[in-house]
Amino acid sequence: MRLTNKTNDNYTPRQLKLPLEIEKLIDISDPVYTFCEVMDHIDLSRYFVEKGYRTGRPRCDEHKLLKVILFAFMEYGICSLRNIERLCRNDIRYMYLLDGMKAPSFATFGNIIRNELTDSIEQVFLDVNTYIFEKDHVDLEHTYIDGTKMEANANRYTWVWKKSCTKNRGKVFEKISSLIDAMNLEVLGYLNVKLEKREEYAINYVSGLLEMYKLGTKLEESTFVSGCGHRKSIQQKQYQELQGYMERLKTYAHHIEVCGEERNSYSKTDHDATFMRIKRDYMGNDQLLPAYNLQTAVCDEYIAVVDVKPYASDMECFVPLMEKYHKNYGHYPKYPVADAGYGSYNNYLYCEEHGMEKYMKFTMFKKETTDKKYHENPYRAVNFKRDETGNLICPDGRKFHFKSRQHVYRNKYGRTEEIYECESCEGCPHKSDCCPKASNRRTIRMNEELTSIHQEVITNLESIHGALLRMNRSIQAEGTFGVLKWDKSYKRLIRRGERNVILELTLISCGFNLYKYHNKKQRKGLAA
Repeated sequence: MRLTNKTNDNYTPRQLKLPLEIEKLIDISDPVYTFCEVMDHIDLSRYFVEKGYRTGRPRCDEHKLLKVILFAFMEYGICSLRNIERLCRNDIRYMYLLDGMKAPSFATFGNIIRNELTDSIEQVFLDVNTYIFEKDHVDLEHTYIDGTKMEANANRYTWVWKKSCTKNRGKVFEKISSLIDAMNLEVLGYLNVKLEKREEYAINYVSGLLEMYKLGTKLEESTFVSGCGHRKSIQQKQYQELQGYMERLKTYAHHIEVCGEERNSYSKTDHDATFMRIKRDYMGNDQLLPAYNLQTAVCDEYIAVVDVKPYASDMECFVPLMEKYHKNYGHYPKYPVADAGYGSYNNYLYCEEHGMEKYMKFTMFKKETTDKKYHENPYRAVNFKRDETGNLICPDGRKFHFKSRQHVYRNKYGRTEEIYECESCEGCPHKSDCCPKASNRRTIRMNEELTSIHQEVITNLESIHGALLRMNRSIQAEGTFGVLKWDKSYKRLIRRGERNVILELTLISCGFNLYKYHNKKQRKGLAA
């Protein structure tokens, strides 16, 4: 018989209750059912390569992991890996997606995103869009384009400027020339050896100079001295000085190569990020920050294409975005609608080449259409009259004679503009209004093709169809960024490198489209 009544505390008054099926506990209108509908119509097996492992622990089911990742991005917009792990342990909907599988760790999700989805995420995004667009009858002829600059995951004071590198490299060239003169005068002249100077020095040439100097003076690097109490010979000083210049040339060459032809800067902690001004200037000093230019093409409130470029100007991002659109959907949109940041000569000609209508504003569109004084200004070159022979006539009746043709800056189609010069501006009563800054005769540049394109754009955008497209662009394209940046609090990139940034943004866009599809289904169900 027990003398003490000791009870065991390892029990709980809460008992399991029927039903035991998780599906019965989830609300019928929950987004997880819409998500499963889309995923069930997509073949997930082609996104993963069979590795054929024979040893070690059993691998996790990649299909279930992919579903969990996409659903987390659908619900939260941006979701950390540790948060996904916590949801798999505590949220009944994620347990439903895992279907009996043990909750994976955050490292497992990180490995599958890094090793499996980096190459296949764009195909996943396209397959999700294909199903959603077919079910929702999305119009792919009208697309609304917009861009925003997102701060990169890079240190803020790690800039490298290409112009600074080019300037300093020129100074190093001058120092090398001075050093060669000193070498020839002080050392090599007594040995009947002479090094040749140049205006610019390639790294291989400087390396050759070092070898020649080393052989001519019979230097041995093992005999070099350093530190306090040691006196360097003049040969060692000159050799090490030239060696230091060569290392600086290598550094500048590396910086210029990383920048490339299209960029003027990059960050040391993320070489693909470019320093640019962004709207979120939290330091309040108009400081340049490392960022990427995020571009989206929106169709019927869905993100059809997402792209990332390290260019500060939207004009340079339009053609790659449209090429990606064509690659994904097999055609170009009939009506690409964009703001004034995209309206360049190159982009208008690109639209003509690929059968797209011109619904992109240009820089002075607002003044052209709303400022009557600017539009009818008689001193603008486009408002000048012509005489019988075709010469331009200024408001004072003086002729402008053709001077030359000049290639349009950065034009990829070989277009040129005409330069005209006034016969004489001396004694003109309109000089203060016509050309106050001109020291002599006024010179104007005329591009009749671009002027006619601008007039076509104004006609398109001022029509009823154009006004509706402009209104929709401000709602859909800018509204998409409003949801991502403010509703989902996504204001700074997490991953580094252009390839990884595209992975991150494609995951977010995929979740955005899935949630948009769910909301539209709910609205249609309520309306019915």
